Amino acid sequence: MKNSILILSLFTSFYISAQAYNDGFNNHELRFNMGRFLSSAVVEGAYEYYFTPDTSIGGTMYMNANPLGRTGNFGIGPNLRAYFGLQPKSGFFAEVFGLYYTGQTDLELNLGDINYDYSNLAIGLGIGKKWSTFGQKLSMEVYAGIGRNMKEQEFESPFIYRSGLSLGFRF
Repeated sequence: MKNSILILSLFTSFYISAQAYNDGFNNHELRFNMGRFLSSAVVEGAYEYYFTPDTSIGGTMYMNANPLGRTGNFGIGPNLRAYFGLQPKSGFFAEVFGLYYTGQTDLELNLGDINYDYSNLAIGLGIGKKWSTFGQKLSMEVYAGIGRNMKEQEFESPFIYRSGLSLGFRF
């Protein structure tokens, strides 16, 4: 009787420990930046792939109807994140990101106003916090970051700023 109880408790403990930290599912995440959309009508989406429970790689893309805005009318770029939370795929994170963006500016010359198309590349750092549901299906994150423009132009700031409040779905 004692042996069967011991074997049953040993089997149960292995089963419970295996269920506590299952990271082999929901490694893909799609997000929509609600904060940026509500503040400036910019549509921004992101994809993230978790190759470990504490590390991910992803990409961001945004579109803006106003090409004269601070970060132009189109941007795309990769990011690499490291998570520092107790739960897998959530908690505080630090990221390194890149951003390629295009836009237009109005230059005033002696001949009149002209539209000038430009593009730029920025590299930067960011921090944030991510929360996820118990089933690891839904997520919410808040983040902010600063990047340095590689080509400084007279009408652009040498720095770009990123921030957001994103809602995501994992699959």
